[in-house]
Amino acid sequence: METINFEDFTKIDLRVAMIREATRVDGSSKIIKLVIDLGSEKRQVLAGVGEYYSPEELIDKKIVVVVNLLPRKIMGFDSEAMVLAVKDSKDLSLLNIDKEIELGSRVS
Repeated sequence: METINFEDFTKIDLRVAMIREATRVDGSSKIIKLVIDLGSEKRQVLAGVGEYYSPEELIDKKIVVVVNLLPRKIMGFDSEAMVLAVKDSKDLSLLNIDKEIELGSRVS
């Protein structure tokens, strides 16, 4: 994988968010439409986590998201951030926050 310099990394805005709503997208077993709360605003995000999580499991999870990506259309919906997760050969896990950190806090 290509390496990047520190200045490139500092351009990525990673924030703490809470999932407030989660619904499956018709026509996909993978895509779940989320409404995330960043403290000062809410955004819609589409995430390919439906094979690993039910919508009900996702509600009220504190997660890490990339907030400064350009929005893109996924299955006809705007996705306004990217949920971070790790996947191995068997499972997928969302990057989550295990303490009472304020929504919108910047990951450093």
